[in-house]
Amino acid sequence: MSDDEEAPLVKKTRIFYGSLEEKERERLGREASGSGKDSVKAGIEAGNINISSGESLELEERVTERQSEVLADFERRKRARQITVSTDDAEVKACLRALREPITLFGEGPAERRERLRNILSVVGPDALKKSKKDDEKSKRSQEECQQTWYHEGPTTLKEARLWLARYSLPRAVKRLEDARAHREIPESTRTVRTQELHKTLRNLNNFCSQIGDDRPISFCQFSPNSKMLVTASWSGLCKLWNVPDCTLVRTLRGHNTHVGAICFHPQATLTLEDSDVNMASCAADGSVKLWSLDSDVPVADIEGHSMRVARVAWHPSGRFLGTTCYDNSWRLWDLEAQEEILHQEGHSKGVHDMQFHPDGSLAATGGLDSFGRIWDLRTGRCVMFLEGHLKEIYSIDFSPNGQGVDPPGLVPPEDPGGPRGKAHRHLLLRPHLQALDVRMRRGGRTTRVHIMIKQLTVPQGTNSPYVLLPI
Repeated sequence: MSDDEEAPLVKKTRIFYGSLEEKERERLGREASGSGKDSVKAGIEAGNINISSGESLELEERVTERQSEVLADFERRKRARQITVSTDDAEVKACLRALREPITLFGEGPAERRERLRNILSVVGPDALKKSKKDDEKSKRSQEECQQTWYHEGPTTLKEARLWLARYSLPRAVKRLEDARAHREIPESTRTVRTQELHKTLRNLNNFCSQIGDDRPISFCQFSPNSKMLVTASWSGLCKLWNVPDCTLVRTLRGHNTHVGAICFHPQATLTLEDSDVNMASCAADGSVKLWSLDSDVPVADIEGHSMRVARVAWHPSGRFLGTTCYDNSWRLWDLEAQEEILHQEGHSKGVHDMQFHPDGSLAATGGLDSFGRIWDLRTGRCVMFLEGHLKEIYSIDFSPNGQGVDPPGLVPPEDPGGPRGKAHRHLLLRPHLQALDVRMRRGGRTTRVHIMIKQLTVPQGTNSPYVLLPI
């Protein structure tokens, strides 16, 4: 080592003279008087701790949250081990469905499904499954209650009308049963001969005359009680009165502005009623119902209260009441003497298209677009019979003339302009011992004119009308 090279510096030790007791006491006093937060603040002020926001994170809280999560997971697993799950896979799926969970996952077997159900129950609790079952039972009960028939208190006029109907129908029912017993006593051979004679007569039909009824399809027609007049309803909104059998136009009834669904004669029209009285009733697709006389071409009165299409009107055999069917899923009964609606009956799930009254006046039959028919007892308001069997809508329903049956020809098409195109559909309902045949038809294909053809035949003794109405 040369003299020019500098020698390394040697660190000199500091030597303190005197006692360190006072220095140590000061240090311990500062530590005792100061807190952890003061130390943190002192470190921040000295620049040794860099926290830009001036906030500090408590490590103990974070550790506590983590510990609580672990404890919660531990408790959940403990509850899952205590939950009993059925080994029936179908029952496990039902429980998952009740909890609104997927009943199966891709690649999942019965064991995995049971374990998944156990894990779900450990989270939501076993009571959730019981609650869901209770909710399902409650909803089922509510649905059953909605399907049950219920009754509410009606007005006093309805009670009086029901009593009047009972007094009117019971004597007629007694007479009908007596006639049925007398008919049963007739030998079978005699009844067979009468039936064969009737069929032979019906085969001898001759064309008598034909007439164009309207420039639009005819939706309804009916003979008068004395079989000397015929009334027709058309989509043009016009109703026409015709003489029978020469088919001359008597009067055109103007009052409707849209498709007329039906027009019917009063049971005593052309028999005991005056021409100026209410002899007919009609209905239209706009919900209007009008009453007509035989000596005027304008309506006598209007019946208001329908908000949707009225498909049919029907007179009660007494002539006091008028029934209307509406597409608001209900039918109504009007008391023309009291001039008010006494019954607004619901029961069909879709629109009601047709209704007829029993010859005794005790029952009413309704057919609806829900493919079901119902028989109503007008004296009690109950639905005494439910008619099912049709797969499509019922557009016509009628009682047998002897009052012992009902005929719901559900294949009769409606007078609906929006219906499918095709050949003209027609249905003839033969009513023995009545005054005429009923006709229900609708527009088919591109037909815009409908002919009315009157056919004359010789009818058996006991009937009044020698005419049959057929569409061409």
